[in-house]
Amino acid sequence: MKIQYTDIDIHFVMDELSVHALNIIFEQFTRVIPSHSHGSDCYEIHYIPAGSGRLKVDEIYYDLSPNTLFVTGPHVMHAQSPLLSDPMQEYCVYLRFPGASRSKKLSALLDAFLSTGFWIGQDVHGIHFLMQQLFDELKCRYTGYQNQVELLLSQLIICVVRNYEQKKKPEYRFARKNLYHSKSMIIEEYFLYEYRTLSLDALASRLNLSARQTQRLLQNDYGKTFQQKKTEARMSIASILLGDKSRSIASIAEELGYASAEHFSSAFKKYYQVSPGNYRKGQKVSLLSP
Repeated sequence: MKIQYTDIDIHFVMDELSVHALNIIFEQFTRVIPSHSHGSDCYEIHYIPAGSGRLKVDEIYYDLSPNTLFVTGPHVMHAQSPLLSDPMQEYCVYLRFPGASRSKKLSALLDAFLSTGFWIGQDVHGIHFLMQQLFDELKCRYTGYQNQVELLLSQLIICVVRNYEQKKKPEYRFARKNLYHSKSMIIEEYFLYEYRTLSLDALASRLNLSARQTQRLLQNDYGKTFQQKKTEARMSIASILLGDKSRSIASIAEELGYASAEHFSSAFKKYYQVSPGNYRKGQKVSLLSP
């Protein structure tokens, strides 16, 4: 049995380096694969899900058994033979990284992958599941399968490198969050979760800005003043709470931080042009069918 994909052009960019998948195969071996090697910038990822066999690499023999992962890089001579009483199955993905050998700048991930000419061991990062997903996408061609195939191949490379490293912690990390983005998150979470006690001075203190700078930031990013954002947040919550008819207007006013039900009702009517009571009466409830 053999399933092979060579007729589709699969290429994508990973960490600013072009990656081409030239051959993707699943096969149950009943034949010997003679010694051969790959050209520059070419790598094969092999995974054995079942059966047994032998691998020969540069005159050294390795036993192949279920869950064996091995990778052969450029100019590595290798040959394979199945155990006839229990022929091995193999997933194989042939990748080419054009220009990789000339690239002066590689990410830590791709440097680890491309600098490893040969590796063999037991997979501990779910390669079998990734291979199954990959072949399912290529077979069924669901909507967006091209994007999914690219993602799966990227994940495959990541999981291979994690196998190389085993439990080693990488030296690279996500970059620290941009200060501008941090301030945006502080603002949005403040209005989202602290609507009961909203205060310009409190928000300014959290942002390490003056009240005037905070007002300017809100105006530039949201086109609204602090008071407008405050009213918007409270009125949005009010419209939701009014849907619960077991709650009184007074309890909703208290929940939102208003001094009295009258203050809340006045603010609500000014915002929605209708009183809380009439707004509640006019709400429509849509019931989902079981």
